Amino acid sequence: MAKILIVEDEETIRRVLKNILLDENKEFEISEAPDGAEAKLLIDKEDFDLVLCDIKMPKMDGEELLDLVMSDKPTLPFIMISGHGTIEIAVNCIKKGAFDYISKPPDLGRLLSAVRNALDKKNLLHENQKLSNQNKLLKKKVSKKYEMIGNSKKLEEIKTIIDKVAPTDARVLITGPNGTGKELVAHSIHEKSERSIMPIIEVNCAAIPSELIESELFGHMKGSFTGAVKDKQGKFELANKGTIFLDEIGDMSLPAQAKVLRALQEGKVSRVGSDSEISVDVRVLAATNKDLKEEIKNGRFREDLFHRLSVIELKVPSLKERKEDVPLLIEYFSEVIAEEQGAKVKRFSLEAINLLQSFDWTGNIRELRNVVERLIILGGDPVTPDDVKSFC
Repeated sequence: MAKILIVEDEETIRRVLKNILLDENKEFEISEAPDGAEAKLLIDKEDFDLVLCDIKMPKMDGEELLDLVMSDKPTLPFIMISGHGTIEIAVNCIKKGAFDYISKPPDLGRLLSAVRNALDKKNLLHENQKLSNQNKLLKKKVSKKYEMIGNSKKLEEIKTIIDKVAPTDARVLITGPNGTGKELVAHSIHEKSERSIMPIIEVNCAAIPSELIESELFGHMKGSFTGAVKDKQGKFELANKGTIFLDEIGDMSLPAQAKVLRALQEGKVSRVGSDSEISVDVRVLAATNKDLKEEIKNGRFREDLFHRLSVIELKVPSLKERKEDVPLLIEYFSEVIAEEQGAKVKRFSLEAINLLQSFDWTGNIRELRNVVERLIILGGDPVTPDDVKSFC
């Protein structure tokens, strides 16, 4: 229940204010102080939800107390009460951070309304802080899952670009060979953006049959085609106010490309079988392992869509281009795999790491992870060069 501090040098007025508050709610915890100096000591020791404070008092007046507390606890509501106040004093108190100012003798309805509003504001600030902390914790957990491991120059360049582009709404085309971590880049951009409180919706364009991609992206109406037994939201609708990640965009059919282009141009989509339009506010990230400029030359990708998607083009380096990150990746995957399997973390000898670092890794990070898992299961502890030669 709310803890309220009454700061007033006249004992009879303190008693009246206390009785008024307890008549309003018998569960209020009421503390009292005869001056600002004693009130400051109480506020430093306890967490109050509201302070009712006189202005003219011995030792330390209300304005001085307000100044001191606002510098330390700016969210603590103060209701200033005075029988000697002027408009100038009232305005000055509000500027310093007081929630409200009431003249003596206080109107009962006005006083209780101010108390309720101040406590409501305090509760709202508390809930907002709680949600903010939960969101930070959630983001921290998600960030660990999609953490980009390494400190090579190539990877640091990627991280720098991500930090610059993430706070904007710019569309990003992420390119690079299979297995390099294009999905991690997309998630990192989303997590560091203003849209991170909303979902990132992933669409693997290569995994969806061409005849279903339009329904998957834009949704459909019941009965619009065989198997459409109910209305369905598309990925663009689900990503509203958030981010949509179009993975393997280079494998999308030309008809679907035309629909995506229209959605980007107009910010609207239409479900299959519907004439109505739905407005969507979506940030688009796309990824491909194909050379889209070559695909454009061969008539397999729309040039206008390419230019819409590639406001920022971000090329993810192959593992061969950042071999200095291999030891860190081996250590990271060893810990992750051991945790997944409920097993002890296996060490890799320096010679084994050096040997693995010399490989070309045509399958990139995905291949390295598979190899590390294989060596953890089949190799010794520590994993030796002989293990690498036997099982890789």
